Amino acid sequence: MQLPECRILLTGASGGIGLPLVEQLCAGGAQVLAVARDTRALQPLAERLGGRLRLLDADLTRRADRQAVLAEASRGQGVNVLLNAAGSNSFALLEALDEDAIDNLLAINIGAAIQLTRLLLPLLRRQPRAVIAHVGSTLGSIGYPGYAPYCASKFALRGFTQALRRELADTRIRVLYVAPRATRTAMNSPAAMAVNQALKSQVDEPAVVAGAVIRALVEDRQELHLGWPEKLFVRLNGLLPGLVDRALRRQLPVIRRFIDPAFAPEKHP
Repeated sequence: MQLPECRILLTGASGGIGLPLVEQLCAGGAQVLAVARDTRALQPLAERLGGRLRLLDADLTRRADRQAVLAEASRGQGVNVLLNAAGSNSFALLEALDEDAIDNLLAINIGAAIQLTRLLLPLLRRQPRAVIAHVGSTLGSIGYPGYAPYCASKFALRGFTQALRRELADTRIRVLYVAPRATRTAMNSPAAMAVNQALKSQVDEPAVVAGAVIRALVEDRQELHLGWPEKLFVRLNGLLPGLVDRALRRQLPVIRRFIDPAFAPEKHP
C-alpha cells in the first residue's frame, strides 16, 4: 500500500517514535489522524498541513476516549490503516514497581491496543485494502532483566498480532508487527540509556525507526525485527533460550549497578 493511498490512525503520535512517524507519513502523502494524550506538539505541523493531519487528544486506556477515536476515524472515507505506536516503559526491578505503575503500563501497551483494534475492525473490513500495524519491541521476543512487565506486555502484543494475522488471513486486512531495538526516546530513563552505553548496545534514532516502520507498511511486510545482532538474539532465544540465559546472566551485575543503588557486587577472596 503506497502512502498516498493511506488514511492512517496513528496512536502515540506525540511520542519519541510517533512524532517522526507523523512527519514522514505526511511528507509521503498519507492522511493522518494523530491520537495522543496531548497533541500540542503537533499543532504547528497540523496548521501547515491543513486537513491532511487531524489531531485528537485521547487516553486510550479509557473506554469513552476509545469511542471518541472511533467516531473521529469513521468520518468521511474512514481510515484504512491502524498504526498502534502508543506505549509506556519502565526500567526497574519488579519489586520496586507499585501496582498502579504495572497496571498502567499493561493498560497502555496491550489493553488499549487490543480494545482499539477490536473497535476499528468493522471500519477496516469495509475498506478495499487495510492494514493493522503494531509497533512492538525486541523485548517482545527476549525477556530482559529490569523490564519484566514491559517484556510481558510486548510478548503479549506480539502474540496478539500473530493470532490476529491468522484470524484475518482470509480477509483484505494485512496485520504487521515491527520490533525496534533500543531507541533514543524520552520513554527510556537516564539509567536505561546508561546501561545501553555500558553494555555497548546499539541505540537507534527515532527517525530511523519511523522510516523502517513506514517501509514495512509500504512493502507489505508481515513482520520486521530491527537491528543486528538483535535479530540473531531473537532467533537464538527462540531456539536455544538457555544460551541467552547464560549471556544475560553475565550482564546482570552491570544492569543491577544502574538499576539498584543498593546493589554491591559480591566480593570473593
